[in-house]
Parts: sequence; structure tokens; C-alpha cells
Amino acid sequence: MIDVANRARARLRRRSVDGDKPDPPAGQNRFVRARKARQTEVAEDYVELIDDLIAATGEARAADIARALGVTQATVANTIARLARDGLVTSQPYRSIFLTKRGQAIAKWSRERHGIVRRFLLAIGVSSETADLDAEGIEHHVSEETLAALKRLTESQSKPP
Repeated sequence: MIDVANRARARLRRRSVDGDKPDPPAGQNRFVRARKARQTEVAEDYVELIDDLIAATGEARAADIARALGVTQATVANTIARLARDGLVTSQPYRSIFLTKRGQAIAKWSRERHGIVRRFLLAIGVSSETADLDAEGIEHHVSEETLAALKRLTESQSKPP
């Protein structure tokens, strides 16, 4: 399931960034990586929220998404159209929004990343409220290598000696 999410996320990034531009000089790669992460962040947030709404209420409606994210329903409609084009959601006018298998995989993957980052922040003494807020941003920008290291460190700290 995670492999499906990684492939879908890579596809989103390829669609979001001009693929015909030459690779930047080595020192600029960090800027490109951050830009790519920002471009997929919205999609990841939406599919995670849609999954949460479906789990909590049985449906995800545009009005509920707009309220949760503090955006207009027009913004939600445009984003949902993009997510549908990318194969992450299905929707019809005046109906609930549903995740495709790819959308479900990305939601699960994003939630797992969030949990790893949150547990790490809690382990180093960050308050629960701040860990929730900070993990929401960090989860989109941390590399797989760093995420694995955070997970190993957190797991080793929680094991009894």
C-alpha cells in the first residue's frame, strides 16, 4: 500500500513541476525539493482530510472540507477537480467526495508520516498541541531517509532497556 502511495506522490510531483527543465546545480536541489514538497502538500492534506471525514461522518462534503481548511467552497471545488484528474478522488456535483484506491493509499501514507513525526516531537519534549501543529507541516517536507531515522530513534527510545 505504501508503494502505491509513493508512486502516486511521485506522479503528482511530475505533473506539478516542469519536467523539461534541466536539473539545477547541486546547491539548488534543496530548493527544488522544497518546491516539489509544497506542490504535493495540498493534495496530501485534502486526501487525508477526506479520509478523516468519511471515517467520522460517513461522507466528505465540499462544505465540510472548506470549513475544516478555512477556504472557500470554490477553492475546494477547484482542488477536488484537480484531485479527480490525478485519480485520487471521485465526485459528482452535489454529492459526497470519495477517495480512489490511490487516494486512500496517499491518505494512509500521509497519516503514517504525520504519526512518525509527531511521536518524534513528543519524544524530544515538544508539547502535544505543538507537536500536532508542527508535524502537519514537517510531514510533507521530510525525506524518506530522515523519516526512517526519526522512526528508528523514536522506537529505540520507547523500548525498555
